[in-house]
Amino acid sequence: MVCTSQPLASLAGIDILKQGGNAIDAAIAANAMLGLVEPMSCGPGGDLFAILWSARERKLFGLNASGRAPANWSIEAARCLGLAEIPGNSPLSWSVPGCASGWEMMQQRFGQMSLKEVLAPSIHYALEGFPISPMITAAWVFNPGEAPTLAETFMPSGKPPKCGDLFRNHGLAETYRLLAREGAAAFYQGEIAERIVRFSERNGGRFSREDFASHTADWIEPASTSYRGFDVWELPPNGQGIAVLQMLNILESFDIGSLEPGSAAHLHLLIEAKKLVYEDRATYYTDPAFEKIPLEWLISKEYAQKRARQIDPHRASDDVLPGCAPGSDTIYLATSDREGNMVSLIQSIYTGWGSRFVPDHLGFSLQNRGELFSLDPSHRNRLEPRKRPFHTIIPGFLTKDGNPVFSFGVMGGDFQPQGHSQVVMNLIDFGFSPQQAGEQPRVQHFGSSTPTGWKKTDSGFVMLEPWIPESTRTGLAGMGHQVKDGVGTFGSYQGIWREDNPLRFYGASDPRHDGCAIGY
Repeated sequence: MVCTSQPLASLAGIDILKQGGNAIDAAIAANAMLGLVEPMSCGPGGDLFAILWSARERKLFGLNASGRAPANWSIEAARCLGLAEIPGNSPLSWSVPGCASGWEMMQQRFGQMSLKEVLAPSIHYALEGFPISPMITAAWVFNPGEAPTLAETFMPSGKPPKCGDLFRNHGLAETYRLLAREGAAAFYQGEIAERIVRFSERNGGRFSREDFASHTADWIEPASTSYRGFDVWELPPNGQGIAVLQMLNILESFDIGSLEPGSAAHLHLLIEAKKLVYEDRATYYTDPAFEKIPLEWLISKEYAQKRARQIDPHRASDDVLPGCAPGSDTIYLATSDREGNMVSLIQSIYTGWGSRFVPDHLGFSLQNRGELFSLDPSHRNRLEPRKRPFHTIIPGFLTKDGNPVFSFGVMGGDFQPQGHSQVVMNLIDFGFSPQQAGEQPRVQHFGSSTPTGWKKTDSGFVMLEPWIPESTRTGLAGMGHQVKDGVGTFGSYQGIWREDNPLRFYGASDPRHDGCAIGY
């Protein structure tokens, strides 16, 4: 089973499974194809996180393949340039891309096929062309005059491709060929690294060859909490995954299942839990290699119960503070195989088109994740050399009684913990199927403090997807929430539900995107 946001990527993964590959091989193939067909969202210029279930070892593994800030990039250097914050569409927002290292670590530890084999479908379509869908046409938007290196690759005629056009990316084909032939060494010690560093030097970036040569991805332990008989798994910081665990811990104090799904009473509790947790997120989440994070306390039931008591079930809060510790654009995909392996993978170049800089004919945009550093020297998430920036992208996983049940993710930058929590509640509290759980209308709260050091100025506002009923809108407003109508949709979801004896997989794909779930 393969679930992605683009049919061609799902087909690439399925073809790999049919050739004898496993879920890990299929995930890499699908991710590589997404880097081709959805270049404004992901690609080898970005980072990657994954949670993998190994059928052989009967264990979950976490992978952090996010890159670090350049060694010669610091708050002092930013101050010398007169910066109060790091500009997103700028070489100063670059951190070393981790995607290629993530692919290689997954393939070497768990894969059955070579990188050459799993990258072959993407190389083929990069050379021969792929058709542009209506949704991708709508997202293929930028000003070529403001992003000349991006335009050279993605608008060579000066205009975006039209729906149905075949688009080719020979630069990305060459990048994938180098990876297929030399592995990740090509990206971090070889020709790709050399070309990116030369490009950085010409454009005011801070990269050096050593920044790439010293890059590592890491196997890490996923963090978890229990929620009404299930265990929910996320990755710990430098990402925001534990915000999901914190929100669910708080929501467990309330009888969510007795409420009408999507009602004002239901969404009010979600919004209030989010407001509490995001203040903690802004205060404590950072690279644990630089600052100790009170992880166990943040995801403890005791702390959650204390925070839950701060929620008025009938009234929106005006003033929310972080707890006091003791002493987008993204793609998500899920794969599974006949052996029972499962992959929950998310990959991104951060905002749409990333930094909007494409290094010399490599066919991908460099990410702008470094924009999320704080330039406040007292902030835990402050910019420091070789530090990983705060990340919004989070893969999710559910187990029950030690057995894998559900791999899932919801794209959408800052929204993702809100999206994960809504999917989990839809599944567990309301009994929706995996497909229904992702189709339910969503709510998003804006205005919390952020890990960049920006402080909230009021209680924020709530945006609702257009098909949320008017009774919910008026109900939330009556509770004191500032409600604004959404102009579109929030997030994009994929998931695979598993049943054993006999082994079966049920794929789910969000109608908000082009994607599809394919099994065979």
